[in-house]
Amino acid sequence: MNADANCCPPILPLDTAPDAVEFAEELARVAKALAHPIRVRIVRLLLAREACLCGQIVDELPVSQATVSQHLKVLKEAGLIRGEIDGPRVCYCADRDALERHIELLGALAGTHSNDELEVVR
Repeated sequence: MNADANCCPPILPLDTAPDAVEFAEELARVAKALAHPIRVRIVRLLLAREACLCGQIVDELPVSQATVSQHLKVLKEAGLIRGEIDGPRVCYCADRDALERHIELLGALAGTHSNDELEVVR
C-alpha cells in the first residue's frame, strides 16, 4: 500500500436521507442545464436585462434560432428562466429567485452556509 494513501481522511457513508437525495437530484438537474457555454451565456444575458425576446437572444449568440430555442427549453425546464407568450413571440427572463436558490445549493455543496460566503459565488 502506498504511504500517500494515509493522507486522505476516511470516506464517510453517503447520506441517503430523502432530503439529501432530493438535494443531489436538484443540484444535478441545474448543473446539467448550465453545462453548455451557450446556456451560461443566455442566463448571463437575461440577468443583464429585464427581459428578452427570443430573436434578441439569437442576435447576441453565434448559433441558429433553433439551437437557441432548444437551449431556452432546457433552461426553462430546469427552472432557471421563465418565458411568457406575447402573441407570436416569447419573452424570456431570468428567474432570480430560482437562481438564488441554486446559489445556495452550490454553497451547501461546498460547505458554505452564510450569505457572506455565498457572495463569493455570485
